[in-house]
Amino acid sequence: MTVVNSTVTRPTVETVYGPVRGMDDGQVKTWKGLRYAAAPEGDLRWRAPQPPERWTEVVDAVEFGAISPQPKSPIPLGTGTRAAEDCLFLNVWAPSGAEPGSTPVMVWVHGGAYIFGAASQPLYDGRVLASGGDVVVVTLNYRMGAFGFLDLSGFGPEFDTNLGLRDVLRALEWVRDNIAAFGGDPSNVTLFGESAGAGIITTLLAAPAAAGLFHRAIAQSSPATSIYSSSRAHTVAQLVLDHAGVTADEARTVPFEALVDASMYVFDHVPSTTPGTLAFAPTMDGDLVPDYPVKLGREGRTSAVPLLIGTNRDEAALFRWMRSPLMPIAPATIRAMFDEIAAEQPGLQLPSEAEIGSAYSGIRTRTLGLHVARDVGFRMPTVWFAEGHATVAPVYLYRFDWTTPMLRVLRLGAAHATELPYVWGNLVMGPRDITFKLGGLKAGTAVSERMRTRWTEFAHGRPPGEDWAGYDAEARRTLVIDREDTVVDDLDAGIRAAWGDEILSFR
Repeated sequence: MTVVNSTVTRPTVETVYGPVRGMDDGQVKTWKGLRYAAAPEGDLRWRAPQPPERWTEVVDAVEFGAISPQPKSPIPLGTGTRAAEDCLFLNVWAPSGAEPGSTPVMVWVHGGAYIFGAASQPLYDGRVLASGGDVVVVTLNYRMGAFGFLDLSGFGPEFDTNLGLRDVLRALEWVRDNIAAFGGDPSNVTLFGESAGAGIITTLLAAPAAAGLFHRAIAQSSPATSIYSSSRAHTVAQLVLDHAGVTADEARTVPFEALVDASMYVFDHVPSTTPGTLAFAPTMDGDLVPDYPVKLGREGRTSAVPLLIGTNRDEAALFRWMRSPLMPIAPATIRAMFDEIAAEQPGLQLPSEAEIGSAYSGIRTRTLGLHVARDVGFRMPTVWFAEGHATVAPVYLYRFDWTTPMLRVLRLGAAHATELPYVWGNLVMGPRDITFKLGGLKAGTAVSERMRTRWTEFAHGRPPGEDWAGYDAEARRTLVIDREDTVVDDLDAGIRAAWGDEILSFR
């Protein structure tokens, strides 16, 4: 950690709930483990988050709070991490010179398939982003798995829906009410996130309750069509209850570890039996989420805030490498996915094999599934959403193609989540990080500097580069991020022609 001077001060900020004391090393001020909601346990398990009780004594905000209960994570969570239902905490990084209410705010929603991850992951240390981009960075925990995305509303009115989404909204309300004292401008908030976090963002763009809580959005690799009906969510909820051996009422009092175990079983079971679906995801509940976000986006009915959105060139490679069932890659599972969608929605016009094949001519048969899975799961939902949202607000579409020699050797390429170190400026995460073992660090550093500049310029309310014009239905300009950035007109012409305008998704 670079320290500008040897004097570390302990700035105290008065929030609407009580005073908190952080650290200032002369370059960045940091507050960790700030409570933004009451503990969602006991009677508040599966209820919308509530404001915390006020305190009067100064709280030391120098350590991260507990993270949402979750199975053993494939994601590095950092040393000393502990899980508890009392997990609704956020963290703030601000430039040391930020005056109250002066600086754009970037609020991060982490990914992890709606079941893994935390705001305190070392990768999401906001120091580089805050100091280099002159922004206040906020990272937040939200409930995951059975605690955040289990829809028990079919078992009684005492169960609320879309708890993970409601947690993010509660955190944004905290930002609105408190961030000025930390140096942030509450009227200039950019909500950004990746994977499941980006899915939350594209969903909130279609949620009226989120209007006004953020003013720009960045969605990196959003599974934007992985939003399901209440009936599908009810089926998943019953699976969790059955595996835990409890009724919905009894589930309020079982130890959280039992629900974590049931979550992991169902998390693996659902995509294995119904390829292309997730066990845990936002629900189209007709309340917080009035309709499917991509459908609302195509109809021009999303919140009119500028959007920066994109995916990675080799999204599906990570899931092959991890042998994860989350994405259907094998030909048999892809066929099963299409058969299930056709049976579920008989009026839907699915593309033929010939139409799909036309988009991937010249690609080897054994890798064809990677391209199909990428485009069904990530790229086409992103393009569909961008097309519609561009009718109500500026949209900047990108594709991340950069990779390192080591990731090429591992056949990962620009896989899912590989853009994250470049956005955060945290390129080498310890001695075990092999990303740059075969070189590429100098070029990767330049890629990171350009990405962070684009992302933070966007957060400041400026175009993300003079070379990157907005996306529209005519030119369809798309930024390709690589060793050198280029802007390409209609980069996705081939796959758009193959997949068509019908939104392919489960209901």
